[in-house]
Amino acid sequence: MRSTFNLKEPNKNGLTSIRLVAYFKNENKRFVYSTGESIHPKDWDFKYLQPKHLNGRTKLANEMRSIKSQIDRYSDLFLDLTNRYRIVNEELTIAIVRRAFDKEFKRVKTKSTTFFEVYDSFIEEKRNDRTSEGNSESTIKRYEYNKKLLEDFEAKTNHKISFQGINQSFYDSLIEYCIDIKKHSVNTLSRNMGLLKSFLNWSLENGYTFKDDFKKFKNIKKEITQEIALTLDQVKEVYNHDFSKNKRWERVRDVFVLGCTTGLRYSNLVLISKSDVYDGHIHLRDKKNKDKLLTIPLNDLSQSILKKYNYRIPKIANQKFNEYIKEVFQELKYNQPIKKSSRIGNTIVETELPMHDRISSHTARRSFITIMKNQKIPDKVIMSFTGHKSLEVFNKYYKPNEEDKKEFMQSVWKL
Repeated sequence: MRSTFNLKEPNKNGLTSIRLVAYFKNENKRFVYSTGESIHPKDWDFKYLQPKHLNGRTKLANEMRSIKSQIDRYSDLFLDLTNRYRIVNEELTIAIVRRAFDKEFKRVKTKSTTFFEVYDSFIEEKRNDRTSEGNSESTIKRYEYNKKLLEDFEAKTNHKISFQGINQSFYDSLIEYCIDIKKHSVNTLSRNMGLLKSFLNWSLENGYTFKDDFKKFKNIKKEITQEIALTLDQVKEVYNHDFSKNKRWERVRDVFVLGCTTGLRYSNLVLISKSDVYDGHIHLRDKKNKDKLLTIPLNDLSQSILKKYNYRIPKIANQKFNEYIKEVFQELKYNQPIKKSSRIGNTIVETELPMHDRISSHTARRSFITIMKNQKIPDKVIMSFTGHKSLEVFNKYYKPNEEDKKEFMQSVWKL
């Protein structure tokens, strides 16, 4: 399969566009693609299908060599595609070639005309493709929030958002809005700007824009958060408390302790069924990453809770669970003030909240990792339970409390 060039209007007395043409026998169709270059027919070599006047140092020769250099990019890409598909013995189609040309030569698609229409297409693709770890339900919700953030920014600042307007000035204005108006912490800001860049990169790769200014935007570094983790004694205290007079609190408490004793994410916890528990282990496909099969050995506490509910864990929406678990810990008198500092722009903001207000479903997973590390369980063993592959990410979950740190210090520096 070969490609050639022709002129759109070969008899025109003026400039006409140069097109790459190839015939696909398998589809009985002709592929025609504009190169974006124009030439006068009198300067076109109809025998060799290329510009004339390629030799010499005249202005015309320079123009003709420039045109040839540009159109050769199209024929080179076509040749590369045909060779690649021939090597792997797969059929090359017009649709495949057109997509490759659109991507390489940054032709903007017209099926979605506005920035937010494209964002909707992006979210829809993520929602329909759950094979990727980056397309989990929680991640998609973050993309949806990020879209809402951008819509709010547009409405409040009268800054019409378009791909053409995505430049450093836009980025600086958005950051200023997030800090001054939305009061976002540095970690929230880092996450949201990262999500925006992911969307813009997808838009570039899929031909919705040709601008790549966003690649030069400075990344915002996250800071280490001051989240809390429970000790082993605290988990046992929670487990042994009598909540028989409030069945809702009892169910919430049990699910929380199950998280503390397995290290499972909340989204995985509520998926456990009787068929997942055998040979003294919980065997579960990770909801966030379908490629991971988690195998967690049972212990006395986790087995007791599973049996209590006949291996059917109470299903509570995560948002409601986070609301109810705070009530549980308030009932347990976990009211000691916990100070949290965060950076908003260049300002350090310190807030003080009672401990029960700092508890969430994720506290359970963090507590599991911290308790296991404090018991000198090797990181690789704990990571095999939690499903972490990155030691850097895993270590962010380790949150020794003041009593732990005091004990570690005294165990080393003693007379």
